[in-house]
Amino acid sequence: MGTTPRHVKSGQSRCVFRGAVIAASRFTSAPFSPTGKGFATGSHAVNTPTLSQFRRIVVKVGSSLLVDRERGRLRHAWLAALAEDLAELHQRGADILVVSSGAIALGRTVLGLPSGPLRLEESQAAAAVGQIALARNWAEALGAHGLTAGQILLTLADTEQRRRYLNARATLGRLLDLRAVPVINENDTVATTEIRYGDNDRLAARVATMAGADLLVLFSDIDGLYTAPPAKDPQARHIPVVERITPEIDAMAGGAASELSRGGMRTKIEAGKIAIAGGTHMLIADGRAKNPLAAIAAGGRCTWFLTASTPATARKTWIAGSLEQRGTLHVDAGAARALRGGASLLPVGVARIEGEFSRGDAVLIRDPDGQVLGRGLVAYDAAEAALVLGKASRDIEAVLGYPGRAEMIHRDDMALGLS
Repeated sequence: MGTTPRHVKSGQSRCVFRGAVIAASRFTSAPFSPTGKGFATGSHAVNTPTLSQFRRIVVKVGSSLLVDRERGRLRHAWLAALAEDLAELHQRGADILVVSSGAIALGRTVLGLPSGPLRLEESQAAAAVGQIALARNWAEALGAHGLTAGQILLTLADTEQRRRYLNARATLGRLLDLRAVPVINENDTVATTEIRYGDNDRLAARVATMAGADLLVLFSDIDGLYTAPPAKDPQARHIPVVERITPEIDAMAGGAASELSRGGMRTKIEAGKIAIAGGTHMLIADGRAKNPLAAIAAGGRCTWFLTASTPATARKTWIAGSLEQRGTLHVDAGAARALRGGASLLPVGVARIEGEFSRGDAVLIRDPDGQVLGRGLVAYDAAEAALVLGKASRDIEAVLGYPGRAEMIHRDDMALGLS
């Protein structure tokens, strides 16, 4: 391509991690905002953020990085070095989530399956065997730094059906509250061709938006986006910053490079679209070296995909304008005041309900005068909501026979100020 599009910046990118050896006191930067001081568009330079500015980070690791292709074995030294990087980020207070491929690549070796594409049932069998080894190795690598790993297997439906989405989101949130590190993979043992992601780049982007992460790191075998495939075009130029994903950016994506990896630059661009829409910044970096996050810190090339939004803003915009309302919750005056002050809606503050809704549906919230306060994703089916309304959260188990959610609508699932 002849010229670099004006919405990207060509040249050397410095993706800073505050140095390869990290002192906790050096991770005190304010959260990154592309509309803050130093950010400009058009002909002006764009300041890239630093990893120290993010509070919740999803790191995606592909099969081609984690598994030695020739021997079909895990790269233990590489994984240990990455775990060291993750532990340093965790120690300074960041929440860390890992989306890891590798189960099928490991399992196919154990089962003696031939190289080349696998049939669906062979992939599922390989995943069943390989997932055990993958989870064990992540637990050991993170455990060496005092971190607890939690395994989560997801399918496409878990991120697209609201009820299952909320369940998965709640599990991730609780693991992070407990300072564990969720290690996530697609559930290849049950997913079929029609209901699967087929690559973990897009899964990682969905996880990032589900978890409210403000940064998604995609490690690959290339150091970011180029104007053309660099292996084929010696004139291809590296693009450090992408401010908008346009058709020109789409055209720069290539195909998958390895049979161990189902992704490619195209899936990473698609992941970028998902992440940016969810208020999550994304970067693509070469992960082949040991301590790949520290390598970024040392000034290694990468490509940043920036968003002008935040996870919270993007989520509330989605709740406010993109979901069909299924019912109404009428709240008392005390609850209305609490909501305006930023609180969650508890069952005790709900006076009555209208409509037939299911858990995860969007409902309106009205004050005692009938004025709309906002809308949110309700944590109970209509029948259950009718049983617990007006009840204290501590009494929910006695009413329902099981411990339900403490909130009727959590404040993170609520958008107020609607007309």
